[in-house]
Amino acid sequence: MKLKTFLIAAILFAITTNISAQNYKTAIGGRVGFFNGISVKHFLDRNNAVEGIMSFRWDGVVITGLYEWQNPLPNARGFDYYLGLGGHIGIFDDYEWDDDDDDSTTVVGFDLVLGLEYTFSQAPFTIGLDYKPAFNFIGDNHIWADGFALNLRFNFN
Repeated sequence: MKLKTFLIAAILFAITTNISAQNYKTAIGGRVGFFNGISVKHFLDRNNAVEGIMSFRWDGVVITGLYEWQNPLPNARGFDYYLGLGGHIGIFDDYEWDDDDDDSTTVVGFDLVLGLEYTFSQAPFTIGLDYKPAFNFIGDNHIWADGFALNLRFNFN
């Protein structure tokens, strides 16, 4: 009886965890890292996407727009890698590098992204891990090098 239950569970697990390459048009979800937030990704074609991120940190918000090139990872069904670039604007009430606590701080800069994404074929979700450093050039000149994040998105076709 235990063997039969185990085999049924193993078959169901194998069926539900089957993965394939990117097969969605738009996805929305959450992003967890040093900058937590919301992410929306939309494919323009099979290998080109735009992504919008609204993230929160230092009593503020950062809006980021990225253009990404995405391709299947060779010999790894369901996995894609992507890289991209874009820009951000952020407004903070308690910015870490602001000596003046009375005013808000606005920063503008550019971003890079490098990531790995896993698309489930039997469920409308993707999970990904990426590194997104940001380089500020207006309002601040710091590099945000702590841009690692895990994202989980719900996919729409």
